[in-house]
Amino acid sequence: MSSGTIDIDEFENADADEFEERNDTERIVLFLDEHDDRAWKAATIAERLGLDTDAVSAILSRLKERGLVRHKRPYWAITDDEERLQSVYRLHRHHETADEQYGEERLEELQTDEMEQVQ
Repeated sequence: MSSGTIDIDEFENADADEFEERNDTERIVLFLDEHDDRAWKAATIAERLGLDTDAVSAILSRLKERGLVRHKRPYWAITDDEERLQSVYRLHRHHETADEQYGEERLEELQTDEMEQVQ
């Protein structure tokens, strides 16, 4: 797809949302979920997805704090809590839909003089 074109058969056989741009966190979660029978090193995930290893490590750490991935050094795997994963996915989709419908919130626009400065 990097050339800007794909084979017409690939186009015809793809799901409706298959070509939507995904952020790095979504790509990592989807990768781990699609390969839930294995545990992966962060560097291997980064290589497979074409991402920076340090960025992948940071994202995996945040996902671990949220209970979405498991970690046994040096390996990472998707959570085995399917209910939690589905719940987070539904919430994520809800926020995406709201952003599409109403526009993304910008914290600096919501801030008043009475509020602390957010860094």
